[in-house]
Amino acid sequence: MAPDRSEGLAECARALANGEVTSRALVERALARIEASQATVNAFRRVRGEAALAEADAADKELAAGVRRPLLGVPVAVKDDMDVAGEPTAFGCPGEFPPRAEDGEAVRRLRAAGAIVVGKTNTCELGQWPFTEGPAFGSTRNPWHHGHTPGGSSGGSAAAVAAGLVPAALGSDGAGSVRIPASWTHLIGIKPQRGRISTWPRPESFQGITVNGTLARTVADAALLLDAASGNHKGDLHRPPSVRASEAVGREPGRLRIALSLKPPFTALPARLRPEVRARVVELAETLSALGHTVEEADPPYGQIGLTFVPRATAGLAEWVSEAPHPTLLDRRTLGSARLGRLLGGHPLRAARRAEAVLHRRIGAFFETYDVILAPTTAAPPPRIGSMLSLGGLATDRAMIAACPYAWPWNVLGWPGVNVPAGFVGEGLPVGAQLLGPAHSEPLLVSLAAQLEADRRWYEVWPSRRAAANSPAA
Repeated sequence: MAPDRSEGLAECARALANGEVTSRALVERALARIEASQATVNAFRRVRGEAALAEADAADKELAAGVRRPLLGVPVAVKDDMDVAGEPTAFGCPGEFPPRAEDGEAVRRLRAAGAIVVGKTNTCELGQWPFTEGPAFGSTRNPWHHGHTPGGSSGGSAAAVAAGLVPAALGSDGAGSVRIPASWTHLIGIKPQRGRISTWPRPESFQGITVNGTLARTVADAALLLDAASGNHKGDLHRPPSVRASEAVGREPGRLRIALSLKPPFTALPARLRPEVRARVVELAETLSALGHTVEEADPPYGQIGLTFVPRATAGLAEWVSEAPHPTLLDRRTLGSARLGRLLGGHPLRAARRAEAVLHRRIGAFFETYDVILAPTTAAPPPRIGSMLSLGGLATDRAMIAACPYAWPWNVLGWPGVNVPAGFVGEGLPVGAQLLGPAHSEPLLVSLAAQLEADRRWYEVWPSRRAAANSPAA
């Protein structure tokens, strides 16, 4: 079933509120598309068919009674690292998992806004890699070209939105895991300020580097979902002041000083920006300049920021592995990284966390000269399905850093970033660019992204039938 291209998140909410469509009709269409696409795109780990339809019927009764909530009756999806009451949270792992008793806070807030969660989307094992494949669920494929990955670890959420299965979805971002798949599927991906969207029942996720974020086809839809999911549980460690991202969509950003940063941050392994990706990012910079902004090449003083990332990432992974009901089924790379995390979980982890304040001051000073950074989201277009699946640990790290060296510093800092589509390369593969800002800068980034979107109109381009023709599963 082909998607109705007018069915964005805000448009669905408007049509429901005006009585032009029912929630049941929207949910039925979403479920039909999911079923039709599972053999190829394979975006979902769990589909809540009966439950979602029952919730849609309840939403229709509320709508008929005059009740209005921001997303009342609108179907959405969430990544399978988020708890949904009655569903397991496998987080990409093989084996059977018990159903969760309660919604996580982000899901609870989506439901409070009226959204219908139609399912939980695929993610690689414990969210570690920029591909969404594994023995637990197979391969999630890029709607733009089924022979390539949509990225990871929020690849299922990105694929679901890009294929038109749902108008928007939640993902999570620990080293670019919202921004990378958004880049590789031609979407808006918002990685918000740490704590903006709660990670409860975890007070923080992966030692504070992982946050929940949003994926959508337009800036307005991504901002609307962000506003609906934002807010804190009393147990959250990070509780930033509230912002209203949606209000920034139609606001002029003013004339900004933008740093075009093309140099990859420090990594222990080599990374090189592919010329065809560089060209697309530079074109975006030229568009920003034509819109009246001052754009010049400059790189933030990252220093050896990578030394603070590894202890936090691996120690956070070790926490998840310690809770896994079937650790013997986990990937050997997962177990190796968890062992490293246990080794680094003492003094190295404490030192890494203390270093964040120093990094805030040093990189924060860069924003005394510039308002926003424009950088590639990835160094390369999306890899082919299977190209990283069977590699060893070091080879996987090399492949990941070669493809994705740009996103993770903002996870260390905990600051906002927004992926915007930058165009296509090669066989029509999408690539993207990041708009990066200092603490609590979501409104500025959203305003600038919306200004770019009004000029570039990237939402008008959809995956073609060519993707199916190029699918190994076709």
